[in-house]
Amino acid sequence: MTTTIERRAMTDVSLGHLAADFAQGALPAVLVFLKPVLHLSYTMTAAVVLMGTVTSSLAQPFFGHWSDRHRAIWMMPAGVALAAAGIATASIAPNYAVLLVLVGISGLGVGAFHPEAMKVARHASGGRRASGMALFATGGNLGFALGPVVTSVAIAGLGLHGGLFLALPGAAIAVLLRREYGRLADVRQRRTSHADLARAVDRPDAFRLLLVFIGLRSVAYYGLFTFVPLLEVARGHSKSYGNTLLSLVLLAGVFGTLSAGPLADRLGRRLVILASSLLTPGLILVYVLVGGTVGAIAVCGAGAVIISTFAVTIVLSQEYLPSRIAFASGMSVGLASGLGGVAAVALGAVADAVNLRTALIAAAVAPAIGLLVALFLPEDSQTGHVVPGTDGDAVATAHSTP
Repeated sequence: MTTTIERRAMTDVSLGHLAADFAQGALPAVLVFLKPVLHLSYTMTAAVVLMGTVTSSLAQPFFGHWSDRHRAIWMMPAGVALAAAGIATASIAPNYAVLLVLVGISGLGVGAFHPEAMKVARHASGGRRASGMALFATGGNLGFALGPVVTSVAIAGLGLHGGLFLALPGAAIAVLLRREYGRLADVRQRRTSHADLARAVDRPDAFRLLLVFIGLRSVAYYGLFTFVPLLEVARGHSKSYGNTLLSLVLLAGVFGTLSAGPLADRLGRRLVILASSLLTPGLILVYVLVGGTVGAIAVCGAGAVIISTFAVTIVLSQEYLPSRIAFASGMSVGLASGLGGVAAVALGAVADAVNLRTALIAAAVAPAIGLLVALFLPEDSQTGHVVPGTDGDAVATAHSTP
């Protein structure tokens, strides 16, 4: 049972997650407007997404390593502020090189926020870890979903300089997180359990296998994230329509996440992951090959089932590597997911050489392979799965400084 302070902390870190992922969600919408202005090819466009992904991905394990050894609450407000500043100024980038630098700065901010925030979210979750992490992930999903819509309104109405308004949500939430510093630090300290640490057993082989699954899932995710707006424009729809459809895909992920968290606590993490991997390839193919209203519903379904597993795999990573939960979180969200950004560039090359339809069909293959990988993940009983209603205090690392 979580306390009022822990529920407040969960709200704070979820809002921070919204702001950080708002910056990421705004990126493809910004690129829709910058593509003709800066004369970007599909490969160059995907490379910008890769820059944001790689900088955040490479940063997260390092920030996670630091978080496991020091109290690093400061990384949350600082990361949110940096992410917001980078994406806002990217909208007025005068050339491709500057665009890459600004997106990279935004990515570093995202990378700084996540590991410490995921540790605090775990500590505030009590016994229902997947449900608690689902709430945290929902904040990020909402941020991703709002990013394209807000960006389209701001830039379509005010021109590229309207993108500077994208800094406002992040600035406001960074101030909030700074004001709540003491409360967040208190939750981080009070949920430390040395008794749990003594019983914790790392499962590095299972952790590495999980990273492979996450990387394959990310290929499908970043394929949709990068190319859905562009495919809709290529089909003759407006830029606003393409960005709105992407927002609906990401919003569907909110409902998927809220459903998957409790299901994972009740039925098991592995079962939820297997079900998602089974459904994803077919839904993507329906979107690409059928199109229209049916295709739009299918791609929203794909977004729901893909994104629904994000919180589940974070919890699994922490349970597979309980002695280094911030590092495990950073690896699962950062480095492994970054492989999807690399794949997005390869998909962009396919789109330039053939077409976008072929690139997205290729993206559907990865989760099918991910299904095979997920079959070899250990059962939840081997991961320290927490039964609802039992004591689920998070473990701290041996080097953590409360």
